[in-house]
Amino acid sequence: MSSVLADLCRYPIVQAPMAGGASGPQLAAAVSEAGGLGFLAAGYKTADGMYEEIKQLRGLTSLPFGVNLFMPQSDNADPAAVELYGQQLAGESTWYETPLGDVHGSSDDGYEAKLAVLLDDPVPVVSFTFGCPSRDVLDAFDRVDTFTIVTVTTAEEAQTAQWCGADAVCVQGIEAGGHQGTHRDDPQNDGTGIGVLSLITQVRETVQLPVIAAGGLMRGAQIAAVLAAGAEAAQLGSAFLVCPESGANRLHKQALTNPLFVRTDLTRAFSGRPARGLVNRFMREHGPYAPAAYPQVHHLTAGLRKAAAGVGDAQGMALWAGQGHRLARELPAGQLIEVLVAELDAARTALADGGPS
Repeated sequence: MSSVLADLCRYPIVQAPMAGGASGPQLAAAVSEAGGLGFLAAGYKTADGMYEEIKQLRGLTSLPFGVNLFMPQSDNADPAAVELYGQQLAGESTWYETPLGDVHGSSDDGYEAKLAVLLDDPVPVVSFTFGCPSRDVLDAFDRVDTFTIVTVTTAEEAQTAQWCGADAVCVQGIEAGGHQGTHRDDPQNDGTGIGVLSLITQVRETVQLPVIAAGGLMRGAQIAAVLAAGAEAAQLGSAFLVCPESGANRLHKQALTNPLFVRTDLTRAFSGRPARGLVNRFMREHGPYAPAAYPQVHHLTAGLRKAAAGVGDAQGMALWAGQGHRLARELPAGQLIEVLVAELDAARTALADGGPS
């Protein structure tokens, strides 16, 4: 790892910031205490809510951790398309006996207020998803000694991050679970993302920033592969989703290894932005018709998703998962780190010896 990353964590393992409740203080603390880099997900939280979780995390560990922010989104959704999608969801509203959400909710996720908190009371690492902050913002974090990471899905986005002054990029392959962190949401590009190994090489040949690799990684041998490809660390999400410290819904955790859910796909059905999840009834029925409208669709379906979870119906929930979800292991986060490190060491030894016999 680069000297800065090595100062942040003992092992080249980063716990992905999974918004929606999974990545809370307990999980982040357990990962950091075990030698990885734990992350809080500030997405969908208020600035006050984020600050309360930071205080909780600081009470659980004195080791470095990160906080992830969503970048504000441009309000260019087609109101007619959103209204039409709402009409299509009327049956879901009736079935779950809950109204559709207000599509006019916040589109900036409290970004400025969160920046103010994090600059006033700095944390070791801040990462950004759905875009790249301005140079002024990244320079402000540099002045308070906060390490900054920008999520990228193309070499061009990595170039923007370097121009703006980011300290590192998180290179997200199309295999990754949850939302694709594209800087510009263009429906013409749906399903055209690049696999993580190819993307690492493209980014490494374009920018000089340290690379953290993300995308379907579940085993130590896969971590070894992305490190060999040029990454300095690996970011894992679905691997930590089933840990007891994860705040993910019980049904979501069970679904990851349930043979009923045989594959993942990218969909706009739940949020209006491409996101990878387990294919279920809601995704099959509504995904083909969901408009490119984030966060309007997210607000529209929020109550439905909550109601589905409340009645134990995984077929109506957003079951975010990477392509490697069936490899999930229900271990405490600290123990999972130990297993991953042992697998990584074994893979490196095998490579040094010329590969498996």
